Amino acid sequence: MQRIRDVIRDTATPSWINSVPYNFGDAAAGVIKADEWRTLSTIYLPLALVSIWGEGTSHPSTDIAAQLRRVLDHSMALVCAITLACTKTTSLARATAFRDYLATYIKNLQDILPGATHRPNQHMAMHIYDFLRLFGPVYSWWCFPFERLIGQLQRMTNNHKFGKLFSLGCD
Repeated sequence: MQRIRDVIRDTATPSWINSVPYNFGDAAAGVIKADEWRTLSTIYLPLALVSIWGEGTSHPSTDIAAQLRRVLDHSMALVCAITLACTKTTSLARATAFRDYLATYIKNLQDILPGATHRPNQHMAMHIYDFLRLFGPVYSWWCFPFERLIGQLQRMTNNHKFGKLFSLGCD
């Protein structure tokens, strides 16, 4: 976890990349929002994981190094799927590559984590391929702007009396 925090702290990103809390993983960091998860999983986690498990890193044995490399390759399949899903343009080739990376990730999950079970979210994620084909890039129909609006509304002060604001002047 500390390596991930170091990468977040030390990596220079363009100004249009939304920030991720430097204390990621601590309770004080708060709840990570969807856009922050996307940034974390497509920028910071790959850098951190490659730097600790990638080729040229040292491990106690070749067996451990091989297992960590399998975990890294498995994680990168998900990173590739996320990256392809979040591009601002799409094509049949990109949608197919997304589906292939995600299928590889799901198929190998139980090999990497023997106690893992398949979840409905994994099944639903496979349908993103269909949505890419039907509706175009996820960027054009994702809900991050709505999440931001909901967050702003949640921070507004109110008197917990629903509808009072709207009934003023309606008499």
